[in-house]
Amino acid sequence: MQYVGLITGASSGIGKELARIHAERKRDLVIVARRKEELQELKEELEGKHGVTVKVIAKDLTAPAAAKEIFQELEGANITVDYLFNNAGFGGRGLFHEQDWGMLNGMIDLNVTALTELTHRFLPGMVQRGRGKILNTSSTAGFMPGPLQAVYFATKAYVNSFSQAVASEVENSGVTVTALCPGAVKTEFGEVADMDDTDMFENARSPRYTAERGYEAMEAGKLEVITETGLKVMIKGAIPFIPKRVGLNMIKKMQS
Repeated sequence: MQYVGLITGASSGIGKELARIHAERKRDLVIVARRKEELQELKEELEGKHGVTVKVIAKDLTAPAAAKEIFQELEGANITVDYLFNNAGFGGRGLFHEQDWGMLNGMIDLNVTALTELTHRFLPGMVQRGRGKILNTSSTAGFMPGPLQAVYFATKAYVNSFSQAVASEVENSGVTVTALCPGAVKTEFGEVADMDDTDMFENARSPRYTAERGYEAMEAGKLEVITETGLKVMIKGAIPFIPKRVGLNMIKKMQS
C-alpha cells in the first residue's frame, strides 16, 4: 500500500467523502468506524472505481484500547500511514446537568482521547520519515462556548488548540497538522445531536463540499480552515468584541 490515508468515522458523512477524495488521487486507505457493513461497501466502491487498496477496520474508538489496537494491527501488517484523518466525533444537545454522563463521557473519549492518542501513535513515524499530513475534523463550535452543547463545544476547542500547538512543534519537519472547522453539515451529526430542526442546520453544507475544503487545506499545510466565509468573518472579526453574555445568549437561541 502507498500514500496510505487512515480515516476514522469513514462510514458516513465527511469521513466517507474524505475517503472518496483520497481514493480519487490513487492513494490507498485504511477506513475505520464501528459499522463494518458500511465500511465494506465503501471499500468495494473505492477499489472498483479507482483501483486503490482499502483496508477495513471495524472498531469502536471509545473503547480504551482501540487506538493502540489499530496502530499495532497496521504496524504488524507493515502498513505506513502517511495521512491521518481524525474525523470521528459526535455531539448531543441538552442542558449539561440533565444529560446522560455515559453519553458525555463517550463524546470526550471519541472527540478528544481517541484523536489525541491516534496522533501520538502515528506522528513519531511521520516525523522520522520527514513526511506526513494530519487533518483533524474540528468545528466552528471550537471558537466559542456552546450553551446546550457545553461538552461538544469544549471538545472542539481542545481540537483547535491541540492541532495548532502540535503543528507548531513539528514545523519544518515535513509534517503538517490542519484543523478543519466547518459550520453545520448535512450528515448524521445533526440527527444524533438532535439538532436537525435548529437554525444552525437550516442552510447546512454538503459533506462533499466540507471534505474538499478540508483536503485542500491539508494539502496546502494550513493551520486551519473555516469552510464558511460568513462564519469566518463573524468568528475572527465580530465575536471577540461581543459581550460574553450577549454571545452566549445568541448561541443558545440558535441551538434552541
